[in-house]
Parts: sequence; C-alpha cells; structure tokens
Amino acid sequence: MRKILLTLAITLLTTITGYSQYYVDYGFSVGASNYLGEIGGGVGERRDGFVDMKLNYSRWTLGGFYRYRVSPKIGVKGSLNYIRLSGDDAKTDNPHRRGRNLNFRNDMFELLANGELYIYKVNDVGRTGRYTSDFNLYFYGGVGLFYSNPKGQAPSGNWVSLQPLQTEGVSYSRFNFTIPVGIGFYYTIERKYRLGMEIGWRTTFTDYIDDVSTVYVAHDDPYTASLANKNNQAIIDQIREDNPDAEKLPSVNTYQPGDKRGDPEHDDAYVTATVNFSWAIRGRSKFYRAKHSWVLGRKKRRRRKSRAKF
Repeated sequence: MRKILLTLAITLLTTITGYSQYYVDYGFSVGASNYLGEIGGGVGERRDGFVDMKLNYSRWTLGGFYRYRVSPKIGVKGSLNYIRLSGDDAKTDNPHRRGRNLNFRNDMFELLANGELYIYKVNDVGRTGRYTSDFNLYFYGGVGLFYSNPKGQAPSGNWVSLQPLQTEGVSYSRFNFTIPVGIGFYYTIERKYRLGMEIGWRTTFTDYIDDVSTVYVAHDDPYTASLANKNNQAIIDQIREDNPDAEKLPSVNTYQPGDKRGDPEHDDAYVTATVNFSWAIRGRSKFYRAKHSWVLGRKKRRRRKSRAKF
C-alpha cells in the first residue's frame, strides 16, 4: 500500500512540476462591471441575477493577473482588480425607488485567488500541424477580498464618502469577502501570447456596497440628513404626473425615520466581463521539454568538424 501511495505521489509531483513550469502566464484585463443591489433596477420588485441590472449604468474594471497551470485540467490564478460600480434611482421606472432618489458610486479594489477547471481544449487551432495556437475553455471559482468605499452625491455635486456618516445608524467595514465564480476562455497565439475573455459573478457578504440596506433614521446633522434622505416634493409630483393611473404611489411621508430604505434580506452582488491579454512563460521544465519537444520545436544540433587522422 505504501509503494502504491508513494508511486502516486511521485507521479502527481512530476506532473505538477512539468506542467506548472511550462503553463505560466501573466497579463492584464480590461472590461465592464455592474452591480445588483437596492439602488436603481427594473420596474418591479428586486429580482435575483442579471435581470435587475441597468446596463446603462455599467462601469469599468481594470486589473492584472498571474496564472499558474498546475496540470492539463487545473490552474490557479491570482489577480488584483480596480472596479467601479454605480447606480441611480433617477434612472429606474420603479416609482418607490425613483421617489427615494438615492445614488452612489463605489471605487473598489479586489484581490482574488481562483482555481480554474479546463473543460475543453483544442491543441492545434486550425489544424496547421504547427501547434502554435491552442484554445482553452474553463470554469473558475475561488475566494477574494475587496475594499469598498461607497460615495453619494451631495447637493453641491461633489461625491462624499458615506461610510463615516452612518446614514442608517450602522457602522460597517470597508473590507469584505467575496466568492467569485464564472466562465472564461483563451487562445494561445504563436505559443507565447494569450488572448481571452471572462464573465464572472461575485457573491458578497455585505449589503452596503451601495450604502443602502435597512430603514431611514433621524439625523441631527443637516448635511448628513441631506445625503441620507434626498426625497422631495418635486420628485413626487413628477412621479404622479408620469403615472396618472397608477395606485399606491409614494409621497414624502413614505421616506420618514423607521420607513423602509433598503432590503436587508439580500446582500449586494456584482458582475464583471473582461478581455484578457497575457504573455506565456515557456520551456523551463526539462520534463515537459522532453515529453513535448514536438510542440516546443527541436533545436538544430551543431555539426562537429572532424579532422582526418594520419
């Protein structure tokens, strides 16, 4: 039994060493981001998933990553991303959210550690016989930590950090954990460049990415009160004008201390879609080079000059 376990361990270690030293790449990503939370959204009540997102409020994401291919089926990747999220009740057709009249933007920094499971691979794209291009499709999932700093727009037009103001009388952390999951693919071009795309969903454990979660509270400071409750009669009148036949429309009394401001039963989430470009580091493993020399290409041997012996 020990011999069997030892043999399996050596085989696994050899495979990991061979493939990981060859399948290494590092690069950058750029794309779009969006979020699912209390602010904005569709006409009806809150819905899970992509259906309640406002595409016109998509913002950007930038990042860098380092990928380490453990085996033909498994890889690990670390990444650091800068993500902006935003939302505005003024852009929704939901009368009660529109009457609430809150908005936010959040510049977040995200650190992720993901595992990749490769489910489909083409070793020679186009069947050229040169094996210079390949295609990989994969699922990924992992854990992450992000820094969140939601800001609201003051009457002056300036963006103000909301977390220190405790707009709902709650102190929450700017650092939170996330669980990323998604799908992606990449092409390897000329054996050293990789171009790909990823779409990923982030499940979080906070409801304060947008600084909205529970109920309205009273504030003695007029400045904090103006950021925590932006409802006014002019907005209510406009809503009633736009919905003359609707029932149960909001009034200024709908947004008083103790009234509903958010939905504490569902945490916020966000999604990213990125295009990725990276450089592959190849040919460091003697094991891989010996086993796959037909991929790497064999070096030409130098002919030794021989002299006639007399």
